[in-house]
Amino acid sequence: MPSQPTDAKHSPSTPQYQRIGKLKVANAFYDFINQEVLPGLEINLQKFWPQFVEYLLEFTPQNRALLQTRDSLQLQINDYHSKHQSIDAQHYQQFLTQIGYLEPEPGASDISVQNVDAELSTLAGPQLVVPMMNARYSLNAANARWGSLYDALYGTDLIPDTPELSRDGGYNPHRGDEVIGQAKRLLDQHFPLQTGSHQDAISYSILDDKLQVGFVDGSFSALSKVEQCLGFTGDAQQPKTLLLRNNGLHWELQFDAQGLIGQGDSAFINDMLLESALTSIMDCEDSIAAVDTQDKIAVYRNWLGLMKGNLSEQVDKNGRSFTRSLNPDREYLGLNGERIALSGRALMFVRNVGHLMDTDLVLDDQGREFPEGLIDAVVTAMIGKHDLLGNSPFRNSKTGSIYIVKPKMHGPSEVEFSNQVFARVEQIIGLKPYSVKLGIMDEERRTSLNLRACIQAAKERVVFINTGFLDRTGDELHTSMFAGPMARKGDIKDSVWIKAYELSNVAQGLACGLSGKAQIGKGMWPKPDNMSEMMAAKIAHPQSGANTAWVPSPTAATLHALHYHLVKVADVQSQLKQSLEAKTDVFTDYRQQLLVPPLAQHCDWTDQQLDDELDNNTQGILGYVVRWVEQGVGCSKVPDINGVGLMEDRATLRISSQHVANWLQHQVVSKARVVASFQRSAKLVDQQNRTDSAYHAMGPNLEQSMAYLAALDLVFKGCTQPSGYTEPLLHAWRRKFKAKQQQRQSSAELVS
Repeated sequence: MPSQPTDAKHSPSTPQYQRIGKLKVANAFYDFINQEVLPGLEINLQKFWPQFVEYLLEFTPQNRALLQTRDSLQLQINDYHSKHQSIDAQHYQQFLTQIGYLEPEPGASDISVQNVDAELSTLAGPQLVVPMMNARYSLNAANARWGSLYDALYGTDLIPDTPELSRDGGYNPHRGDEVIGQAKRLLDQHFPLQTGSHQDAISYSILDDKLQVGFVDGSFSALSKVEQCLGFTGDAQQPKTLLLRNNGLHWELQFDAQGLIGQGDSAFINDMLLESALTSIMDCEDSIAAVDTQDKIAVYRNWLGLMKGNLSEQVDKNGRSFTRSLNPDREYLGLNGERIALSGRALMFVRNVGHLMDTDLVLDDQGREFPEGLIDAVVTAMIGKHDLLGNSPFRNSKTGSIYIVKPKMHGPSEVEFSNQVFARVEQIIGLKPYSVKLGIMDEERRTSLNLRACIQAAKERVVFINTGFLDRTGDELHTSMFAGPMARKGDIKDSVWIKAYELSNVAQGLACGLSGKAQIGKGMWPKPDNMSEMMAAKIAHPQSGANTAWVPSPTAATLHALHYHLVKVADVQSQLKQSLEAKTDVFTDYRQQLLVPPLAQHCDWTDQQLDDELDNNTQGILGYVVRWVEQGVGCSKVPDINGVGLMEDRATLRISSQHVANWLQHQVVSKARVVASFQRSAKLVDQQNRTDSAYHAMGPNLEQSMAYLAALDLVFKGCTQPSGYTEPLLHAWRRKFKAKQQQRQSSAELVS
């Protein structure tokens, strides 16, 4: 997307630059790379910068050409829908094929990726995605590899918050007893004994290289599957911990006769620790608000701290202050006498930005910015090399790989472009070919329809595909903007294309040989306070053949891990693959279903229904945008119109803004009606945030609120935004807000 020159109107403090070859590099970025990133990487400083400039000059025109292709295809699709009042499925598919939007399905060919860590290839478990701009959240996500089952049960709605079982105030022993009962029932379910129940156990010990569980009558029992016990710490007769394993996931029993819980437990079990988030994604994209050099360096610095193992954060919690840092590995003595070492941290991906946005880290002589994604690729991979060289007390990848998720790619040509970019990055920073692995987000319509071709375009790198229902819906709305009025948002969830999308993603991944080599993932649970509902719904993800799925918190990761104890995903994938091989037209059927836009069957909604739908959208837009523009918060728990906290990022914003834009386009609602809805919602959002000391109320002078004006832009300019993305407008308004803050600060300093 063409960038505007960087000046004081767009940046809070215009960065200073120095010339390197034909380009200008921000001094702060130059110093950060030279002084913090390059030391210890075996990269020649004098060679790096000329190669970096040459790389940008080579790949930037290709990047911009791909964006022009997106725009060209969208214009042709808009024209098609403007000329056709209804959609003839066969004619529409022929048209999309003719313009190059639909590409031929490739022949069968498995991915050939090498050196993939077990967390991605052979294990199945939760995945945590966090904004890397926040050091505390990043550390929490990295450390979410292990989580307390007792804490997860005690602190969530899985146990009803009745008067007797209330979690308010101090420790409630009645609630604690319920937690212990549930946890031991889970032990019986996943680690059953040959005789008796864990509920009645009074001792756990290791005898003759086997776990022996004792009971009050003097009898003992081994596990039904004796191989489920792997090791222990402490004394074999009275271990401090026991290490169990089921479906590849570890489960640690912790014993402490003096502990708050252990002293009242018949077997002195003080807690149960579950292996939870096997992997995490440190996000540079949708969940953060990084709009300038200052922001980008902050993000990169956190990734550097994670890869060098020295990231830390001072935390004040419950009246005490402590330093949070990366957890060490966990060590046990195996039953065979050998040492067992397990990672104390989730395996970390870094999610770069997509191809769309530019950044003021680097400029040309006209002040034009360069693609942010190209710079992300170099910097995040270069930082990842610290891990490969052992420049950290910890190891992220044990196989010598750097894992990068690339979002919002449209079709195979864009995946191939990323493949070429990573190949050049490997040359620049001195890595073996295919050291950089690629995660493909299946969140754009042209990617869903051509997913196998996308995977084949980078088959030596692909370690991850993932559905993203929210962004995928936003792209569906924008791509089919001129096809007709869309159904109400709640009804879109039941659309024909959505079921096909989720099923097709797994099927396409299995057809490309991802099973046993890479992750097939599912999307986020949006309600972090509703864990009971999550546990009822999210088991569908492993049952679908996905070996990972996103969760919104470490607690959610611990609970979702229970689903992978129930479901052996490798077996599900094997059965699905056999079933798919027996069907000849399944992929053709999926493609046809994916081409059915979620159009309204009728538009005779009542005034109340129209206002309710608008208010639901505008409240969600404002609740998110006001934090993004004025606080720089890219992801947070935002109250919806009913006060339910939902995890929101730019994907949810994309849906809501595109939905209202569509109704405006087809005159389902008027501009005046939309403005009235925004005005109502502004009052509600101000009320919902009244206790937030950092919040700036939008009212009563709405026209003076940058957040409010940004929200209006997202809707009224929605049809013209590239692919319906919100980034261009959000970045422009955030920069404007930061510039205004800087001006106020400068004025105050002059006065003082």
